[in-house]
Amino acid sequence: MTKAMILAAGQGTRIRPLTKGMPKPMIPILGKPVLEFIIEQLARHDVREIMVNVAYHHWKIENYFGDGHRWGVEMGYSYEGRREHGEIVHKPLGSAGGMRHIQDFSGFFDDTTIVLCGDAIIDLDITAALAEHKAKGAMASVVTLEVPRDQVKNYGVVVADEQGRVLSFQEKPKPEEALSTLASTGIYIFEPAVLEMIPRGREFDIGSELFPMLVKQGLPFYAQTRPFHWIDIGRVSDYWTVLQRVLSGEVADMRMPGKEVRPGVWTGLNTQVDWDTVEITGPVYIGSGSCVEPGARIEGPAWLGNGCLLRAGSKLTRSVLFDYTRVNAGCEFKEVIASPQYVVDRDGHTFYQGEEGTTLRWGDARA
Repeated sequence: MTKAMILAAGQGTRIRPLTKGMPKPMIPILGKPVLEFIIEQLARHDVREIMVNVAYHHWKIENYFGDGHRWGVEMGYSYEGRREHGEIVHKPLGSAGGMRHIQDFSGFFDDTTIVLCGDAIIDLDITAALAEHKAKGAMASVVTLEVPRDQVKNYGVVVADEQGRVLSFQEKPKPEEALSTLASTGIYIFEPAVLEMIPRGREFDIGSELFPMLVKQGLPFYAQTRPFHWIDIGRVSDYWTVLQRVLSGEVADMRMPGKEVRPGVWTGLNTQVDWDTVEITGPVYIGSGSCVEPGARIEGPAWLGNGCLLRAGSKLTRSVLFDYTRVNAGCEFKEVIASPQYVVDRDGHTFYQGEEGTTLRWGDARA
């Protein structure tokens, strides 16, 4: 039976302030944590036993998902940290080191294991990927995607021969120096023997340390290339792009919640909208308990979380409001992510409540 490992121990520093109070895998997409979509995808392909390594704000992941029974899976957690000077300190062990820690504890990875990052939206055909891994007799596989040459600087690049056998790696090469345009998606398939190659008790990385070891020893290590959507959330600007793509319906099995009350407009329960005077161009979701006052305009793709308030004459354009965010009367919010405490534009620039130098006016809808 195939097992799964989800990597979720990182702090997500590059996507702050979104991760200031939550682990990166808990960032919401269509009202659900990113990690929930990954678990649903695994369950869809009958992968039922899932381990998650955790560290930063680990209880928020554990309390939400519990033992996984709501998704028809079994979930367990491996905390990475230690006691220093009487306090528990987060100490992630790296993507490979975290797996070795679990293996040394219980021998959990006793069958083929698929490894996924907890911060990317995917609609990969996992069943087909596992079948290809088995058919090639691979000890390890990495799922790759072709990316434009000018984007290789953002990824680990895989160099493979015509049969897909991995020859080498380049970590974020310059476009003119890239030997390939195959980007690693952070999705791996391992046989148990791979785990035995990882050093015990120290931080160890899959891409920069384990993979070069596999290549050097000439082991059966293959790159897979198959069409699927892979939307990585590496930076705040990526998150804005992800939301726009998902709201536009690009990714399979990710559909708007609520009820479609007009073409391209969905609402949760108990919403208050002056439909006679409000202009809405979908796709737009208006969450439960949200209010859109007379004369307000919304241009999608846009998402209003629960309990939001658009005051009279305000305009929301291709933006996302987290729960309980208020946009003041007459204000225009364009291509931003907003919470009651901060606003982040599509380029990652952040503005906080009361900060000078911004014309934006917003706040907590509960106040």
